[in-house]
Amino acid sequence: MSNYLEFEKPLADIEGKAEELRAMARANDEMDVEQEAAALDKKAADMLAELYKGLTPWRKCQVARHPDRPHCADYIEALFTEYTPLAGDRNFADDHAIMGGLARLGDTPVVVIGHEKGNDTKTRIERNFGMARPEGYRKAIRLMDLADRFGLPIITLVDTPGAYPGRGAEERGQSEAIARSTEKCLQVKVPLITVVIGEGGSGGAVGIAAGNKVLMLEHSIYSVISPEGCASILWKDAEKMREAAEALRLTAQDLQKLGVCDDIIAEPLGGAHRDRAGTIARVGKALEEQLRVLGKKSPEKLVKERRQKFLDMGKKGL
Repeated sequence: MSNYLEFEKPLADIEGKAEELRAMARANDEMDVEQEAAALDKKAADMLAELYKGLTPWRKCQVARHPDRPHCADYIEALFTEYTPLAGDRNFADDHAIMGGLARLGDTPVVVIGHEKGNDTKTRIERNFGMARPEGYRKAIRLMDLADRFGLPIITLVDTPGAYPGRGAEERGQSEAIARSTEKCLQVKVPLITVVIGEGGSGGAVGIAAGNKVLMLEHSIYSVISPEGCASILWKDAEKMREAAEALRLTAQDLQKLGVCDDIIAEPLGGAHRDRAGTIARVGKALEEQLRVLGKKSPEKLVKERRQKFLDMGKKGL
């Protein structure tokens, strides 16, 4: 582990000491530190289990934003074969915050669309930290139209703080593009499965997330606004983000009770970033299961159930 969250600092100290002991042993063959290192490993494992036993909503926000968490490109590389990226909205530009194209999940041809945040300074700037502009949503509409035309299921991977709020984006019709993308999600006559793999922020997430099934990773979040933004509006103080996170009911567990999330995909102990391959495999298994179930339904039933799912939101759990 190279990146530890604020609440994980005591764990970082213990794991760091264990690694120091092993580094000393590697440098000196006569040293035998395995017993002491193993004791530190056990202590670290116990602490990790205790830290993640009852995460607060704010801590879940931190885990959902962890820089080492697998992103959309990682899922596409690991789960899909024959991935052929498609670029541009055929109008203005190609938005790198939303990626997508044709691919296969197992033996099933699909269209996959997702937010990509990037994994280092260069790629995060290139991807605009996962905050899409209008051309990104218009690209998503183009891909969904393609999927609808050829009868291909759509898989969307959501991981964004929200749509980009810059002046240029507003001038090019950001809200209209998100609304059209959401409308297209509700209209397509093919299965549409959404997985929130990290942050699901506001309309920027909903624009590609109005699916037949909305799945969430255990420590992902999905909300109309970020806790910091909510705190700034309600209390004029972004430092009240912990209180805002509690009030927003943004965790996967809360959203399942409210009927927003259909199923929760378990993460390894300590979050997706501690076992990236294991997390990706679990998501792949969940997607294959949903494709099997939804693939048996008629186009008319898919559209009707998807529409009813969103009309029913707000009637359950409060």
